[in-house]
Amino acid sequence: MCAYVLVAEDDLKQAELVRRYLEREGHSVVAVHDGRSALDAVRRRLPDLLVLDVMMPRVDGLDVCRILRAESDLPMLMLTARTTEDDLLLGLDLGADDYMTKPYSPRELMARVRTLLRRARPVVTEPDPVLRVGALAVDPGRHEVSVDGRHIECTPGEFEILELLATQPGRVFSREQILGHLHGFDRYITSRTVDVHVMNLRKKIEPESRRPARLVTVYGVGYKLTAPRGEATGDGSGGRQDTPDAP
Repeated sequence: MCAYVLVAEDDLKQAELVRRYLEREGHSVVAVHDGRSALDAVRRRLPDLLVLDVMMPRVDGLDVCRILRAESDLPMLMLTARTTEDDLLLGLDLGADDYMTKPYSPRELMARVRTLLRRARPVVTEPDPVLRVGALAVDPGRHEVSVDGRHIECTPGEFEILELLATQPGRVFSREQILGHLHGFDRYITSRTVDVHVMNLRKKIEPESRRPARLVTVYGVGYKLTAPRGEATGDGSGGRQDTPDAP
């Protein structure tokens, strides 16, 4: 899959290394070395993927992520020398789709790039059924989410979670199962990553995010997707028709 990738990295050697690996896989690459240049480059031509370093001059990577997430659903892979879990969760909370800490394996970086590009531009050989859970609709073919006909903007990671849960409404998925679906198991991601994505999703799909009725926590187990009381369940075009639990 040939893509246009923007690399924002102030370390010139690191930027050149990433560029070479990306070009070796057939991608078109532009490298910039500060946050302001990254914002300008994205606004001139929207890339298929942004590889974004956190520590950059002028505008840091976290601010770049926050600004761009408000403007588009551009897939973003963040790179950082910071190693604490709080830093990881902050990046994801601001809208990053994946996060790698330095030093990293270039081969693993390319694997993460392939995964993000595949999610952002899924290959559909035939129309996928729309998954419906009450008023929530997840369209895998169009990569769209709506509630009561209202379009919901989701990051690729958020969409993957909703799609997984919508295939089997009422089934409880553990954090580990969701992580395996999202990223696979590795040393950089923790189960709290899922909690951040879920928190952001609730702000988008729930009438009251602090009292979730669709994306429900099953304490000590994980999460499930249900139709709130009074909403009809799916019509069969998608996940199973399970009777929704009482909120």
